[in-house]
Amino acid sequence: MDGTRKSLPWTCRDRVLDPGLRPLVMGILNVTPDSFSDGGAFYAHDEAVGHALQMIDCGADIIDIGGESTRPGAAEVSVDEELSRVIPVINALGHRQEVVISIDTTKAEVAKAALNAGACIVNDVSACTIDERMIQVARAFSAGVILMHMQGTPRTMQLEPHYDNVVEDVSVYLEQRVDALTAAGLTRSQLAIDPGIGFGKTVEHNLALLRNLANLRRLQVPIVVGLSRKSFLGELTGRGAGDRLAGSLAGLAWSVACGAHVIRVHDVRESRDAMHVVTAIADCSNGYS
Repeated sequence: MDGTRKSLPWTCRDRVLDPGLRPLVMGILNVTPDSFSDGGAFYAHDEAVGHALQMIDCGADIIDIGGESTRPGAAEVSVDEELSRVIPVINALGHRQEVVISIDTTKAEVAKAALNAGACIVNDVSACTIDERMIQVARAFSAGVILMHMQGTPRTMQLEPHYDNVVEDVSVYLEQRVDALTAAGLTRSQLAIDPGIGFGKTVEHNLALLRNLANLRRLQVPIVVGLSRKSFLGELTGRGAGDRLAGSLAGLAWSVACGAHVIRVHDVRESRDAMHVVTAIADCSNGYS
């Protein structure tokens, strides 16, 4: 990290975020009964809304709401079920103008309903390939879009992940997806990329991607990193999902130092503190207090 972060506006409907000047904290809200990280603790509506408000109070810039688990081997969820989980939560948070809402889905119908309810970002782990109508929805709403790399599907991705060169393969794929969406009419300023830590990757694949994270800066769009509580941290530390905060913060600090712009996390307060320290050391905090 050279302490000279540059402006990198990210257009998300009527919001223009600038994670180039200050990294953003994206708080994870799993409205599912089978999340790997919290075991469905926020599946009920009131608990989900309460946890979102807590993350906002702790300094989350973005709340990423998902109604279908993408953990390895997770069962698919119908459109109707996913809508019933996420839309009431988005409606309940719509009055909180200080936070941006992201919908974590691969289904265009869910994304459209979420955007109608006030979401500004679509976080698609398939990079808009599972449901190609997602591109039309994002274009119609001028939504921000996070394009993530995943090998296979959540049901198959961890069976036997293989790459010729994981760093090059992921980089080329993300570049191709950025090019595909801009060719389809989205502006480059709407797009962000995510290397997909843990999505069809071994421990060594994840480490290689993090080690070379700065290479993705050449695409000149915001870089999102989500490694909070993931299983590779457990394999490195021997800790269970609920006891991986230290490992998560170490990965966060490394990612920010390498130029990550958005960090997707479960533990907002601790993650924001860690980012504050990293950016202060580099003298590019620009707004933390």
